[in-house]
Amino acid sequence: MGKRERRRRGAAGGARTRRFVRLLPALMIAAGLVFDLSTPPEVSAVPLFAAAPLIAAPFFSLASTIRTAAAAILTVLAIRLYDDTISDVAPVTELITLFTVSVLALVINGVVRRSNDQLASARVIAETAMRAVLPTPDDRIGGLLVAARYEAAQADEFVGGDLFAVADTPHGVRLVVGDVRGKGLAAVEAVAVVIGAFREAAEQELSLEGVAQRLERALAREGTRRGGLDSMEGFVTAVLAEIPAGSGRLRIVNRGHPEPILLHADGALDVLAPTVPALPIGMGLGAWPDRSDEWELPAGATLLVFTDGLSEARDADGVFYDPAARLRGRIFPGPDELLSALTDDVRLHTKGRAVDDMALLAIGRPARGQPERRTTVKIVGRGDG
Repeated sequence: MGKRERRRRGAAGGARTRRFVRLLPALMIAAGLVFDLSTPPEVSAVPLFAAAPLIAAPFFSLASTIRTAAAAILTVLAIRLYDDTISDVAPVTELITLFTVSVLALVINGVVRRSNDQLASARVIAETAMRAVLPTPDDRIGGLLVAARYEAAQADEFVGGDLFAVADTPHGVRLVVGDVRGKGLAAVEAVAVVIGAFREAAEQELSLEGVAQRLERALAREGTRRGGLDSMEGFVTAVLAEIPAGSGRLRIVNRGHPEPILLHADGALDVLAPTVPALPIGMGLGAWPDRSDEWELPAGATLLVFTDGLSEARDADGVFYDPAARLRGRIFPGPDELLSALTDDVRLHTKGRAVDDMALLAIGRPARGQPERRTTVKIVGRGDG
């Protein structure tokens, strides 16, 4: 079973577990009620009632924890009133015990909420750092139309290892889309290293191959600074592309990344596979002889580069999303509309259960006299499979 499949099944299992935990306090109270009513008065079900607020404390809000504790106490009180033993020593002891446990549950709830607040603060800091190193590019760069998206697998999260950058340089428009292995703050740090090295190298290096080698050296220096990175933990898959100013040429260096797609104005498309497959950047297996491939970038065409969060998105049956099959024969007014339709279609495919982030970058070369908008055939909800 692959890593992606384990993560998908793990996410589904986690959702079921959360639903069960939400119901568990009520189930404990119900079980205590049935047990107490079906056994002699000297047999107590207080442990079941006491468990309800303790289970609620780390998972529920303060108000829900209070309601759970109150429900447990009132249920025991009602039972003792029903069997007319409220004045006995044992029921009074049970109520005192249950009240003490409920207070303890409220204390636990407060500690957990403070910890969650601290975690949320750390997440905000991480997201701010991520947005600082991964700003959204302008919609026009070097005469080309540009659109970029970062789609997080988890709602309201923006911390991961996917990256993109576009730069207008003396050598033309250069771009990078990559995927750092890993998540969290360590991934943000690696993204910052790659983006920083790219912005400098894109201006200075004469060739796209030179840019790739600069990224390789930057990651090697980072590994040395941190005392050596595990080659299986620190690598980056990446596509580097270059569109010389005023040219209809497209150069690409692909380092172990999903193959970009070139969409033509008439709905045809090409999958831009590298002539020679290459290893990701930062594998630490020696110098890699980079070689760029060239394609035509005709007027009206759009280059789509993406991370594997798109191509490895799965539906409920485990079928991978195929961007080439879904986009073939479709036309869009521009790169932004393309990415909007694409992200909507991925959500439709996965039913909102994506397990990996995805970064998308679309670069369009306007055609002379091209109208502002064209008729668009939407891909979302289409019935041709």
